[in-house]
Amino acid sequence: MPTNKPASAEESAAAANAEPKASEPFVERMFSGLLHATVPHAPVQPALEEPYRPLRQVKAHAGVTYRLQNQTRELHVQASSPATDVMTDLSRVIAVTTTANATVDEAHLAMIKRGVRALFVVGESRVVVGIITANDILGERPVQIAQSRGVRHVDVLVGEVMTPADLLEVMELQDVVRARVGDIVETLKRSGRQHAVVIESGPVDSPVATWTVRGIFSLTQIARQLGLPPQIGHSVARTFAEIEAAIGG
Repeated sequence: MPTNKPASAEESAAAANAEPKASEPFVERMFSGLLHATVPHAPVQPALEEPYRPLRQVKAHAGVTYRLQNQTRELHVQASSPATDVMTDLSRVIAVTTTANATVDEAHLAMIKRGVRALFVVGESRVVVGIITANDILGERPVQIAQSRGVRHVDVLVGEVMTPADLLEVMELQDVVRARVGDIVETLKRSGRQHAVVIESGPVDSPVATWTVRGIFSLTQIARQLGLPPQIGHSVARTFAEIEAAIGG
């Protein structure tokens, strides 16, 4: 009759060094590391946040009068102020747009209604195909196009007058965030334009290049934020002269 006597030290060592049996594949996989590839990791639980709490609310006591807040004035800047202080940031402000098939008169009315002097011209999926400014509409080009086509001025289309996207000169956002207002004024002066587009480019190694229009600079807005009075007629040369006098250029 067999007896259950404890194994000797030599027997224990021999058992430990013995080859694993073929009937124990789970143990083999566990110690070889293969098991970890087949067992999914438990999801990481997010850190518990402080529960939301309602804020205290009060009622006006006798004699209290409610008054609406006056509109905050635009930030006044100096030549040394960050350039982003005068940039219209399209991540915060809705871009004013038109289409290439709109007439120049329709585009002009949209500018007046929204209080801007430039519109982005967009196509399908809001892809920017160009930009049109008040100077483009009020200049000689629409008249010349109307005469050459034998049509009325009101029939001239935005697509015939706009600056196409492939001809736009733009600035990189990464350069703008390190620039000053005076740098932007100098850039506009050298290009002879009243507006400048700011873009944020995608990955360099991307097979399809996509530039996101992040903002726009306007000479008129810069002058306004410098505290200069509004001009009648919006003379570019005069605006530059007044801005340079204001910033000591």
